[in-house]
Amino acid sequence: MKELSSAQIRQMYLDFFKTKGHDVLKSAPLVPQDDPTLLWINSGVATMKKYFDGSVVPKNRRLTSSQKSIRTNDIENVGHTARHHTLFEMLGNFSVGDYFKKEAIAWAWELLTSPDWYALDPQKLYVTVYPKDQDAKKLWEKVGVAPDHIYEVEDNFWDIGQGPSGPDSEIFYDRGQAMNNLAEDDPESYPGGENERYLEIWNIVFSEFNHKPDNTYEPLPHKNIDTGMGLERVVSVFQHAKTNFETDLFMPLIEKTAEFSAQRKYGKEENDDVSFKVIADHIRAITFAIGDGALPSNDGRGYVIRRLIRRAVMHGKKLGIEGPFLYQLVPVVGQIMQSAYPEVLDQAEYIEKVVKDEEKRFNVTLKDGLELMDNLVSSTKKEGQDTLPGKPVFKLYDTYGFPLELTQEYAADNGLKVDQAGFEKEMEAQKQRARAARSQAKSMGVQDSLLIDIKTDSEYVGYEKLAADGILKDIIVDDQLNQQVAAGTAKMIFSQTPFYAEMGGQVADQGVIKDQDGQVVAQVVDVQHAPNGQNLHTVKVQAPMTAETEYRLAVDVKRHNKVKKNHTATHLLDQALRDVLGEHTHQAGSLVEPTYLRFDFTNMGNVTPEQLAQVEKIVNNKIWENISVTTTVTDIETAQKMGAIALFSEKYGDVVRVVSAGDYSREFCGGNHVDNTSEIGLFKITSESGIGAGTRRIEAVTAREAFEYLEKRNQLLQKTAADLKAANVQDAPNKALALHENLKTLENKVQSLEAKFASQQAADIWQNVQEAGAHTVIAAEVNVSGMDQLRQLADQWKAKQYSEVLILATQTGEGKVNLLTAVTQDAIKQGIKAGDLIKHIAPSVGGGGGGRPDLAQAGGKKPAGINAALKQGIDWVASQG
Repeated sequence: MKELSSAQIRQMYLDFFKTKGHDVLKSAPLVPQDDPTLLWINSGVATMKKYFDGSVVPKNRRLTSSQKSIRTNDIENVGHTARHHTLFEMLGNFSVGDYFKKEAIAWAWELLTSPDWYALDPQKLYVTVYPKDQDAKKLWEKVGVAPDHIYEVEDNFWDIGQGPSGPDSEIFYDRGQAMNNLAEDDPESYPGGENERYLEIWNIVFSEFNHKPDNTYEPLPHKNIDTGMGLERVVSVFQHAKTNFETDLFMPLIEKTAEFSAQRKYGKEENDDVSFKVIADHIRAITFAIGDGALPSNDGRGYVIRRLIRRAVMHGKKLGIEGPFLYQLVPVVGQIMQSAYPEVLDQAEYIEKVVKDEEKRFNVTLKDGLELMDNLVSSTKKEGQDTLPGKPVFKLYDTYGFPLELTQEYAADNGLKVDQAGFEKEMEAQKQRARAARSQAKSMGVQDSLLIDIKTDSEYVGYEKLAADGILKDIIVDDQLNQQVAAGTAKMIFSQTPFYAEMGGQVADQGVIKDQDGQVVAQVVDVQHAPNGQNLHTVKVQAPMTAETEYRLAVDVKRHNKVKKNHTATHLLDQALRDVLGEHTHQAGSLVEPTYLRFDFTNMGNVTPEQLAQVEKIVNNKIWENISVTTTVTDIETAQKMGAIALFSEKYGDVVRVVSAGDYSREFCGGNHVDNTSEIGLFKITSESGIGAGTRRIEAVTAREAFEYLEKRNQLLQKTAADLKAANVQDAPNKALALHENLKTLENKVQSLEAKFASQQAADIWQNVQEAGAHTVIAAEVNVSGMDQLRQLADQWKAKQYSEVLILATQTGEGKVNLLTAVTQDAIKQGIKAGDLIKHIAPSVGGGGGGRPDLAQAGGKKPAGINAALKQGIDWVASQG
């Protein structure tokens, strides 16, 4: 076995499969693109779904990658076990309907054992197979695996529901009995058993069945290979590490963390080691997730990042680290991963800022959490209990970021236990809510063999012309190939077409199809890419059409030109946002329609009105500068040297199109664009909003739509000026300001009069003190403007101590009610709380509320219930003894 670094192991894997004809794919971002079923990219195959289900046929059916992935379903195990991680890399080689078991098994064995590659000792390797898959067993024996090193395991069948599935083979490395946690003769001490000796390093899935919706299985029309080798695991083998953490992927992070904690060192105390491991693991996931466009928030993937940061901070405190420190580990992650992910160091300053800001925010939250912890301990002891309840313990964990083990330690220091079962119940309820919030469509689609098998040559000519003659090659109706179609909806492929297929945010072209006599025979309503890349037209057939017949295809030019203007505008907008907000901003999605454009982008916090105005000004200036828009067709390396911006969500072939607006904007793009920015005419942002954690959305219009938008605003302004009786539009703001000042003066006078009226009422109600059991109560309906004046009356009551309990109600117009309750400190000590009282009486007025023990308030929509509420309040106070 060779002595290899993690970078060498990763690169050697990719290089090996490149020699076997595989295309090496760059790791996709952790934030899934166009896949709502996933919160994160959680495996290598997650990025291959479109290939395996047949919706897209790759140019090369042999693919390999080292894919970074995130899983947080068992986050509590991180640091306590040898190999649990939130972020990990999955090395994989994939065959999409190309090679199968014979090649996959032979190449796996060659990579692992050949002196030219990993050079592992064959005697230390074991494999498992599915019992019914005797073909795989024979192939393993053929490459040289001893029969007693092959185990048949019933669980070796990969199946996640509807879509491709099949048997699999797992490869194990024997680390020796010295690494085992079991006796050698223990029943679980075998490859595939629950032990530390035999380490699973690779899984090869032979995807050969379609799992159909009716839970039956049929052979796949195109069999696939899907493999996964965990980089962290295999590195631990090469570096003779007891766990994944004692490798070059984690130790620099652990050593740096130890520098922040002068008191603790890794390898001395088991509990400290757990904290070191959690921090090292979490900062990797945090760094990559933020670098790929996610940001901390209270929901979705943003919540995952926030939770990871808070867990890491809490473990830092356990190591005696005070103040922000995690952000200083970001460049360490970048240095470890530099060979494969240079972008981490490029973005390090931005990622550090996000992490540091979140650490500071959590330190504020932490103080509230510690106060809640103290109150919980105090109340538990006061009630004579010895166990902290599960629900508030979960709140500490979920809202304030307290790991369960920290709460358990804190409780133990105070002679208490924790209701762990209650905590687990709350945890499971949260997981159920999270699962329900996401789509349940977890599996891939069933392969459509018809479209996969259609390999008709079809050329897109829409860059040069918007009308062209094309021979109708394929007619598909109800998933069947037809030679002709008389009417209805059909899908069609032509030898050439000017119709753009939807891609990169640009909507598909629409238009008509004519016969050779010039008669319209069909309307083109949509165009998508078929699995093999052809433009697949969805048409409404109006007259009979026949395969192998030539037709005239004509794009709706007016609509197409409007789309072009909006598409070029999105490129200008993209660059303008980078200019104003910073280079960390990148596109997160777009939609280019004929009448408007939509552009999603990443950014921390809101975009200010001033920034939006600046962006809009930049775009319009570029439009009015009459900049030529050019397209360069070149190879991807040349395009990158030109400085062209590539989008994470797109996969680029060997030849790419680069669209440039002079020297200002340069992007990879296969869409349609104007020849000169002046054709756009005018650009106007109509809205800006947040659509998710760290993601903003701008909607805008151009050309005629921009003029019409501004004209409507102008008409609205003119009407407003007329209503304000301004001499002209320019005077409207001053008129409005003067009107506002007059209104403010009148409101102050009204408030003053209302206060005097309330004081006069108060003089009467303070005299009406009632006995309620052992307590005194003032309960009255008053005629005031709302809750503010009720609180003013409560302040007067409190200053004079007219009674022990106060209950006030008022009607505020539109059929609404405000209630207020107040209680003296002496009455609180006797068990009467304003919050409890308000909750008791609020239902009478059709509402609800709450508050502190001394003051509470509620709203309602049932004025007729006021008298009943006041009476119920008096009765409730009397019942308290």
